[in-house]
Amino acid sequence: MNRLVVRTSFKPAFLMLAFAMSLAGCANYQGLVTKGMSLDAHSLQTAQSFKDIKLSPAAWPKSEWWKSLGDPQLDRLIAEALRDSPDMQIASARAHQASAAAYAADAQRTPILDAEGGVSRSRLAADQSPTGEGGTYSTVRNLDLNFNYTFDLWGGQRATWEAALGQARAAEIDQQSARLTLAANVARAYSDLGQAHAVYDLAADDLKRTRQMLELGNRRLNSGIDSRFQFQQTQSLEAGSEAQLIDAQKRLRSAKISLAVLLGKGPDRGDEIARPSVLKPSAVALPSSLPAQLLGRRPDLVAARWRVEAASKTIVAGKTNFYPNLNLSAAVGSESLLGDAMFGSASRFFNIAPAVSLPIFDGGRLRADLDARDADYDLAVAQYNKSLVQALGDVSDTLSQMRSISRQIEAQQRASDIAKASYDTATQRFGSGIGNYVDVLTIEQQLLQSQRQLADLTAERIDLSIQLMQALGGGFQSSSADQNAGPGTPSTASQTE
Repeated sequence: MNRLVVRTSFKPAFLMLAFAMSLAGCANYQGLVTKGMSLDAHSLQTAQSFKDIKLSPAAWPKSEWWKSLGDPQLDRLIAEALRDSPDMQIASARAHQASAAAYAADAQRTPILDAEGGVSRSRLAADQSPTGEGGTYSTVRNLDLNFNYTFDLWGGQRATWEAALGQARAAEIDQQSARLTLAANVARAYSDLGQAHAVYDLAADDLKRTRQMLELGNRRLNSGIDSRFQFQQTQSLEAGSEAQLIDAQKRLRSAKISLAVLLGKGPDRGDEIARPSVLKPSAVALPSSLPAQLLGRRPDLVAARWRVEAASKTIVAGKTNFYPNLNLSAAVGSESLLGDAMFGSASRFFNIAPAVSLPIFDGGRLRADLDARDADYDLAVAQYNKSLVQALGDVSDTLSQMRSISRQIEAQQRASDIAKASYDTATQRFGSGIGNYVDVLTIEQQLLQSQRQLADLTAERIDLSIQLMQALGGGFQSSSADQNAGPGTPSTASQTE
């Protein structure tokens, strides 16, 4: 970048500034505008998706929403994960990075004052001496203070600092988002572990039943009651049941390992986890203030708003690069060849050097930089809009699935009740000598299949309940500063001239 630089120690700084302003039209940002327009949550149609859903002002999740699932072991596991998981450590480190960057940006706004002192000794060669006399020695001692300050005439340094603060706040809120995601993943993995135990039990019962059928079939084959073809069918059922049990064992082991990984521990940690109790899914209800308050309840949305705010501040900072820049440097100190005269008046010096610089011709570098900042702002707005649409979609999709799963569970419960009644009847008939044991085992197979389907649906409802808590923000509550950031208020960045 080529800049006109004017330096003087004699003329007042305001004269230099006036001269610089007279040339300020050489480089400008006319024609550069942002295009990003943030979505209004109220403009997104949700009435049809949320109809027939109970509305309640108290339906927002609590900060420790997982406690409503009713398993103390789950509470302890989530606390362990939040303490030890690398995911939380990564989020914390990123927040630390952003905070340090904000501190550095603030430091750029302050004057620089440093001290320097030194002693140097040298020998003059004969060829260097005008008189031809060599072999002389000299010792130079110096001590000085240096001052430098760049005036923030147009607010560019402050805007850069505010942009860094916005990024730091976004990273801080990302920690809350990571906390919510981790807690939800642990709860879902814990639910999967409980379901894996249930599936294993059903598979073990099914294998026990088919082996009883195989034993009975073998006796009937030896008695000539059944054919070998019928016996081979029973053998096939027994082999299939054994394969299902092996698959259930694999699923159970995988569920334990997955949960251990989320806890930030080795795979053996999963073996120490007791069998989960039956979790209690939350009732289907929506906050009456949805979708308006969702903007302040979802940490990902709040973080996106802060990134929009930060991008708008970088545009403000980019504009100030087109304006004159005033810098003041000064130095005071002492320098002497004689040690005893180090602090004498003859050895003292000072220098004051105000300087004004402004861009005249830089080949379009400043315009390209500002155009890139405009694009960053548009990108941040688009990402915010995507997050908003996705957030409402998450809530709507989860609610739709929860309504469907409730009806499925009701239907499957009726099917299980009928299968249980049939099994009881077959057992009574066999006990009375009317029926045969093959009928009992066959109907028992139907009952076990029905119970497994019911268990799968129940586990899915619990999983959806956890997803709904996550979609509603998991108890996160933004501050008033968060609510004023980003697309919620008109940004000066979007008013680029």
